[in-house]
Amino acid sequence: MAMMKMKIYGYRLRALLSTSLSSSPFHSVPSRTFSSSSFENVGFIGLGNMGSRMANNLLKAGYKMTVHDVNCNVMKKYSDMGVSTKQTPSEVAEASDVVITMLPSSSHVLNVYNGPDGLLQGGDLLTPQLFIDSSTIDPQTSRKLAVSVSNCILKEKKDNWENPVMLDAPVSGGVVAAEAGSLTFMVGGSEDVYLAAKSLLLSMGKNAIFCGGPGNGSVAKICNNLAMAISMLGLSEALALGQSLGITASTLTKIFNSSSARCWSSDSYNPVPGVMQGVPSSRNYSGGFASKLMAKDLNLAAASAEEVGQRCPLTFLAQDMYVS
Repeated sequence: MAMMKMKIYGYRLRALLSTSLSSSPFHSVPSRTFSSSSFENVGFIGLGNMGSRMANNLLKAGYKMTVHDVNCNVMKKYSDMGVSTKQTPSEVAEASDVVITMLPSSSHVLNVYNGPDGLLQGGDLLTPQLFIDSSTIDPQTSRKLAVSVSNCILKEKKDNWENPVMLDAPVSGGVVAAEAGSLTFMVGGSEDVYLAAKSLLLSMGKNAIFCGGPGNGSVAKICNNLAMAISMLGLSEALALGQSLGITASTLTKIFNSSSARCWSSDSYNPVPGVMQGVPSSRNYSGGFASKLMAKDLNLAAASAEEVGQRCPLTFLAQDMYVS
């Protein structure tokens, strides 16, 4: 009797899991193998502190590049290097098999995709098979754009690519990692497409982690930055208190880094001048991740928390501290 009950329970559990998975809005379609061999022409839009270094690493890896930026001086620099430059995102799309965007905010991304002369302004027929957005934006925008891209069709079908697709692939590591080609990509979208794009991503980074369906790369990014922002506040407060009570920041950091307080902010990005070389605090806080950018990311986290009704008191406290 007990064995029969266990079998019935097992059948019900499998049925429940099957129903749950099939009802998910991001349930993956049957697996297809996508080839990356057609990623010969790479378009890159957004050549700021991060994007320029990422594009440079793609050039070093041998990709044929077409680029665009609103900064005319940056465009001239790439033109002088022999790189093809275009005046609009739509012209970049026409010349590219895959287009990567690295932009400051959701509004910039929406404008590049949907604005006048945007990436999707060629009607339903598109040249690029793949769009990769590495900007840090809200998950809702990433998901809406993924739908817009998938509703288009390709001018020319190659291999198993039937429709253009999009990955959201924000990064962690900052300017130093972008320069060194050691970024970590957090990727949302189809896993099959992620696998096809992985070699391209690893030309700019050392890690590429699949996070699930569309928008999940953006989710991972804002949650990662939220945790880092809070840990930096806690570390800074503890170091300030310790120094006020008579212990040096370097001694306290040694304690933290061999104890339970160890974190990235303490062992890789220490905020106190003189404790660690090669970080912003050792060069008068220049060249680091600006507090206004962290405030922007915390705004995204706070807005996302409110949207899903998640209580996140530390998020709102950190947001207030970084904004003010």
